[in-house]
Amino acid sequence: MFSSLKRFLIGRPLKSTELGEQKLNKTKALAILSSDALSSVAYGPEQILIVLVTAGAAAFWYSLPIAAGVLFLLAALILSYRQIIFAYPHGGGAYIVSKQNLGENPGLIAGGSLLVDYILTVAVSVSAGTDAITSAFPALHPYTVLIACILVLLITILNLRGLTESASILAYPVYLFVLALFIMIGVGFFHISGGEVSPSRHASIGTPVAGISLFLLLRAFASGSSALTGVEAISNAIPNFKSPAPNNAAKTLAAMGLLLALLFTGIVYLSYYYGIVPNEKETVVSQIAEGIFGRNVFYYIIQGTTAMILVLAANTGYSAFPLLAYNLAKDRYIARMFTIRGDRLGYSNGIIFLAITSMLLILAFRGRTEKLIPLYAVGVFIPFTLSQSGMLVKWLKEKPEGWKIKLTINFIGALISFLVMMTFFITKFTQVWPVLIFLPLLVLLFHRIKKHYTAVGKQLDLTTCEPALPIKGNVIIVPVAGFTHVVENSLNYAKSLSADQIIAVYVAFEREEEKKFEEKWRKWQPDIRLVTLNSYYRSIIHPLTKFIDTVQKKANAADYSVTVLIPQFIPKKSWHNILHNQSSLLIRAFLLYRRNVIVTTVPYRLKE
Repeated sequence: MFSSLKRFLIGRPLKSTELGEQKLNKTKALAILSSDALSSVAYGPEQILIVLVTAGAAAFWYSLPIAAGVLFLLAALILSYRQIIFAYPHGGGAYIVSKQNLGENPGLIAGGSLLVDYILTVAVSVSAGTDAITSAFPALHPYTVLIACILVLLITILNLRGLTESASILAYPVYLFVLALFIMIGVGFFHISGGEVSPSRHASIGTPVAGISLFLLLRAFASGSSALTGVEAISNAIPNFKSPAPNNAAKTLAAMGLLLALLFTGIVYLSYYYGIVPNEKETVVSQIAEGIFGRNVFYYIIQGTTAMILVLAANTGYSAFPLLAYNLAKDRYIARMFTIRGDRLGYSNGIIFLAITSMLLILAFRGRTEKLIPLYAVGVFIPFTLSQSGMLVKWLKEKPEGWKIKLTINFIGALISFLVMMTFFITKFTQVWPVLIFLPLLVLLFHRIKKHYTAVGKQLDLTTCEPALPIKGNVIIVPVAGFTHVVENSLNYAKSLSADQIIAVYVAFEREEEKKFEEKWRKWQPDIRLVTLNSYYRSIIHPLTKFIDTVQKKANAADYSVTVLIPQFIPKKSWHNILHNQSSLLIRAFLLYRRNVIVTTVPYRLKE
C-alpha cells in the first residue's frame, strides 16, 4: 500500500543514467531559482513603509531614495555573484567561497546561515502567500497556520517528483505573476500620467518630517533589503543547470536582477504615489491593486498570482537547500544521508528535512510573517558579507587578469553587505539576537559531527593499529519462551551454523514453571543444553543480559565469539504487531550495545 501511494505521489523511480535529463534550461531555472527574490517585491517595499509609518505618512517619500539604495546594493550583489559563478562553477556559493578563502569556521558560519535561511525562506514565503490569500478572503484568517502547512506539503511532494517536473509545473505561476505585476505597474503609471490619481494622496518629495532620523532611515533601508533575499541561490545551484552551466547561470542571474529591479521600483513608486498605508489585514500589493483596478477580476488575478509566487518562492529553498546540505555532508559536517539521491534523483532527505523544519517554524510563529523576516534577512547578509570578503582574498592571492576591477566589485559588495548586516543588528537587535546564539551552536555541532566521522573512519580503516580479534569458535545463545515453531526454527538455524556450543536460555517467573519447562525440554530437545534463569521481579532482560555477560567473558578469554539468536515471528499484517509484546525487540535493543556480542534475529513469518 505504501509503495503504491509513493508511486502515485512521487512517480516511478528514475535510473541514474537519467540524471542529465533533470538539468534545467535558463527559462525553467529563472522560474525555480528566482522565485524567492522575485516574490520579495510583494513584501520588501511593505517592510520599508512599516518602518517609515512610525514617523507619519508624510515620511513615505523617503521610500524612493531608500529604494534607490536597495537597487544599488542589488547591482553590486548581482555583479559579485556573477564572479562567484565563474570562479566556482561547481556550486556551493558562499559556503565554498568562505571555506576556501577565509577558513573553516567562516565557511561553516556561511553554510550554517544559509541552511537556516533556506528553512526561513520556506516559512516566510508560505506565510506571506497565506497572508495574500487571507487578504482576498478574510474569512480564512483563523486557518492561517493550517493553510500554510498544507501548502508546504504540496510543494514538498512536487519537489520529491524531481527538479525538471517541478520546474515545468511551477514556471507558469512565476511568469504569470511577473506579467500580472508588469500590467498593474503599467496601468498604474498610465493613470498617474493621465492625472487620474490625485497628488494630494502623498506628500511631496522633500517635505520636512518631524521625528525623522538617520537611525530610522537605516532601519527602513535594512528592512527593504529583505527584497534581496534569494539572490545567492543561483550560485549555489550551478550543478542544476544544463551545459554550459556557468554561462547559463550567469545569464539567469542577470535576468533575475533586471526583473527584480523593475518590479521593486514600480511597486515602491506606486505605493508612494497612491499614498498606501500598511496595515495588518491587507498587504500593500493588495491595496495598490485595489486602488488601480478596484475589487474586480484584475484585482483577484493580482492577488491570486501574488499568493502563488509567495508560496512558490519556497521552491528556491527546496532547490538550494539540498545542494548546500550535500556539500556540507560531503565534507562530513552534517549527516551522510544528505548525500543520497532519492527515487527521482533529487536529494530527497534534504527536501523532507526542509519541509519538517519549516512547518515547525510556521507552527512556532503562528504564521506571522513580519516576525520571521528580520531573522530571514540577517541570515542572508551574513553569508553575503563572508562570500564577498572571501572573493577579495581570492583576487589578492591569485591576481588574475583584470583582478583590480573584480576586487573593486567584490569590495563594494562586501562593504554594503556588512553595513546592512550591522544595521540589522543595531536597529532590530530585539528581533535578530537569536542569530548570535544558534549560529555558534550550529558551528559547534558541525565540528562535533566532523569529529565523530573522523573517529569512526579511523576505527574502520584496515590500516588501524587495533587488529581484529581472532575467532577460534562460536557459542550460540538462543532465548526461548516456549515450545513453538518459532523456537524450533531458530534452533534448527543454530544447528546449521556448526557452533561449538548451543545454549537455550529460558527465564521463569515461578519455580514450578521452571521445573515443568525443564522436563518438557529434555523430551523435546535432548541434544541442546537448556539454562533456566529465575526472575523474582518478572524481568526477562536483566537476568538474560547478566547470563550473556558471564558467558561472553569466558568465551572471549578463549577467543570464542558469542552469538545471540533471537527468535521472532512476523505477522502477516503489520498492524498485528501492536497485539503482541515485542520482547524480541527489547532484547535486541539491549544487546546491540554489548561489546563482542553478535545479535541475529531469526524471523518466522506467519501465513494468516
